[in-house]
Amino acid sequence: MIIQWSDEDQAYIVTVPELPGCRTHGKTYEEAVQQGQDSIESWIMAALADNYPIPPPKTFS
Repeated sequence: MIIQWSDEDQAYIVTVPELPGCRTHGKTYEEAVQQGQDSIESWIMAALADNYPIPPPKTFS
């Protein structure tokens, strides 16, 4: 999960590179983290319901 501040949106933008289209935002950093976790859970539940493959997590070195 990547969280970045957006001056344009005046919000923290959350993206999950491993999960295509998994994006959300929050007005505070804490809200962005919670929204990100909820978005990941929703993405995975939808993928399972549609028999869509869930990509493995990426590691960074």
